[in-house]
Amino acid sequence: MSVHYVMYEGIKFPPAYNSEHSLSFAHNEFLVRDDDIFNVTYPKSGTVWMTEILSLIRRHGSPSWNRAVLNSDRMPWFSTRLGLESALSYPSPRLLTCHLPWHIFPKSFSHSSAKVIYTLRDPRDVVVSYYYFSKMCNSYEDPTSFEQFLRDFLNGDPDSWFEHVRVWMEMKDTENFFFITCEELKQDLCGSVRRLCRFLGQDSDDEAISSVVQNASFTAMWENPMCSSILLPVDIMDQTEGQFPRKGICGDWENHFTVAQSETFDRIYRDRMQGLNMTFPWDR
Repeated sequence: MSVHYVMYEGIKFPPAYNSEHSLSFAHNEFLVRDDDIFNVTYPKSGTVWMTEILSLIRRHGSPSWNRAVLNSDRMPWFSTRLGLESALSYPSPRLLTCHLPWHIFPKSFSHSSAKVIYTLRDPRDVVVSYYYFSKMCNSYEDPTSFEQFLRDFLNGDPDSWFEHVRVWMEMKDTENFFFITCEELKQDLCGSVRRLCRFLGQDSDDEAISSVVQNASFTAMWENPMCSSILLPVDIMDQTEGQFPRKGICGDWENHFTVAQSETFDRIYRDRMQGLNMTFPWDR
């Protein structure tokens, strides 16, 4: 079935959640509050994981909120139709989520002291995860093959990973911007949670930190219907194609890329990331 994407400022968005009006409002009219916390990612880069972590930190490690309320209600996708309505009505302090590139992020952010947490992931794993998600989610065009999907990704369709990361990372030295990778979260979740708490200015004791780590594990998320695809209707998510979250591992790309695909990806990655002067875990 053909999917008619919503186009806004050169970016393709899935039609089930987005509209040109909601995107334009989020970009031009959304009023950022000084105590807002934004969970920003490129798609399939740890968005749900960070949502669970931030929700648990907000409640000092208690999992009750995570287990009772859908993640999209805890942290509204403020650039979508339903999420925008929720975000506008939520009391402060708000936790908000989006995949927006910097050039269409709310303009009012620049005049606020709101905080952004930007999570990155090895782009090769992003491709694999995005491929399987597109097969499940009916708001995306069903991929014809992994080869074609990879080619589109490298060509910046539906949104360039390289530009998304490069532009957001220009903020890396500002005090209200925190970036972390899925690989760092995987390697040391406890230490990562402590760093996040310090950034957010939230005092959390060892017991609270331990509870965040325990309840933000992949097993806990897999078993929690409030952050998985289990409750989504079939017209949105085809459960016969799998479950989301899918695997929650790093390096799954090695099971999918051919040698030629890996070499092509490496060449384009080096070219597109040239001059960023940063080293990520997957660069080593």
